[in-house]
Amino acid sequence: MLYKLHFLRHIWRQIRLVASLPYFSLLVWILPLLLFTSGHNSLMAHDEALYASRARLMFDSANWITPWERAHHKTPGPYWIIASFYELFGMSDTSARIPSMIAGIFSLWLVYEIGKSMLCKKLGWLAAAILSVEFLWLQYSRLSTPDIPMVLLVLLAILSLIKTELNPKYRNFWSFIAGLSLGLGFLVRSFMIFLPIIALFPYLIWEHRRHRHLTNPILYLGFFVGLIPTCVWLWLSWLHYGSQSFAELLNFVVNQGSKNNSQNDRLFYLWNLPLKAFPWTFFGLLGLFLIVRRPIPRYQLILVGFPLVLFVELSLFSTRFSHYSLCLYPFIALFASVGLNWLGNIYQIEITPQVPFSKGKIKVLNFFAKKNLPRNLSYSFGGLGVLLVIASIGILSWGGSDIRKYATIGLAMGLGWLILPVVWIGRYHFDKKFLTTRYWIAGWLIPCWLALAAMGSIGLLSDYNPVLKTFLQQSAIASILQSHPTYYVQIDQKTQVLIDFYLPIRAQEVASISQIPPLSYAWIYTDQSPKLSRPHRIIGTVQEYQLIQFLS
Repeated sequence: MLYKLHFLRHIWRQIRLVASLPYFSLLVWILPLLLFTSGHNSLMAHDEALYASRARLMFDSANWITPWERAHHKTPGPYWIIASFYELFGMSDTSARIPSMIAGIFSLWLVYEIGKSMLCKKLGWLAAAILSVEFLWLQYSRLSTPDIPMVLLVLLAILSLIKTELNPKYRNFWSFIAGLSLGLGFLVRSFMIFLPIIALFPYLIWEHRRHRHLTNPILYLGFFVGLIPTCVWLWLSWLHYGSQSFAELLNFVVNQGSKNNSQNDRLFYLWNLPLKAFPWTFFGLLGLFLIVRRPIPRYQLILVGFPLVLFVELSLFSTRFSHYSLCLYPFIALFASVGLNWLGNIYQIEITPQVPFSKGKIKVLNFFAKKNLPRNLSYSFGGLGVLLVIASIGILSWGGSDIRKYATIGLAMGLGWLILPVVWIGRYHFDKKFLTTRYWIAGWLIPCWLALAAMGSIGLLSDYNPVLKTFLQQSAIASILQSHPTYYVQIDQKTQVLIDFYLPIRAQEVASISQIPPLSYAWIYTDQSPKLSRPHRIIGTVQEYQLIQFLS
């Protein structure tokens, strides 16, 4: 009996190990891409430095509710999260980025679970792997912004809605988690959370007779519980600022919705998405076509309806930025997994074309019409890889130092693209039958991984303002900034937020130079120095700015 008990425990451990393997493999896949750096980090202006510096203001002042001179226009969730990591790991740009990295990892796992539930385990894993090598997604997984945490909450809500149907026994638990996630989304991203909520309406309304989500009070209970932190913050803010607290929140979303602050037209996402998700958008379009042609039972309005409605919302919203579309990238990955898997099936059975494809529903004639797709794609991207390798070697040999670092990216991607024709030729010209679909699909994933790893290794995903940070860390400059406040009259806003974060003592803004006390230090534009009537000495110059000391 004891032997049987030990045997059962051993079997259970093996089952748990196998069940956790997809999560572990995805972690091993994404972690280097999140951690590779040139050894230096500096924040991106404007948004990243804004969130990091505002969180620092909370951290330094120990006031997490009303650290601003006037009511703030955004909910404080991102600042609270980043400031919490300052408390844990100290105030630094690396600490500010950890929350997005963690959210990015959990998002991959959620995409795997969503894909497994709606498609299959294989496609769920492939979708998560594809998502991690989409450029914009990886970039924002390494930035101290609230975009990836918000997407994490949206994905958790979607998975929870799916789980309520798959596990009726735990319906109330998953309904509560779905509502809670969307409620917390308001704390993290303010009114922007309502765009994905609206995108869920086709599924929630048209499929209501089946799932009954909208009549489940537990869903609304979770949503209102998720709103509690925001409501508490609003109440405390109202006690300090009055009605201005509500006015600032509403005015911000009205201004964002009524002005095209980015000067991007309504076709912006039609070209921006393919560019920032290359090459996966093209596989995604193929996968979308296949899914529309053969709908996924029960989940078609999530898998297809949600991203299409969200895409229309984003296009109609007057302010358009690349990162606003990040909620679409997991669905691009899901579609791409379907499209790439379909091509992989053609690749796999090409050696036996006499067998009808797809369970006899597609005739041999149709098969021959499609069989050249994997081959042509392999040779096309292999040719692109050859061009990239030749161009990169030329740049490394004769190019300037500034452009050589970009050549390493082209070289990494070019060598990676060569995997595709090598695998194809090995299988179909040298009869290496072990080169199955997995090798061919890996030939698509590895080049993107290598290129992004190269970008991270040379600092393109982590070191956005190295000149300014290096200047501030010089011993002569740092000794002054550690013990003396600095002033400025008017400087570029992007530079201002970087200075607010990196200076040990926050710089103070004054209306005119005459208000700066004698023997004090100030930031001025380089071309202002000859025009100053007050005697001063120049401490240092960085970009278009100078740090000076007034002598009287």
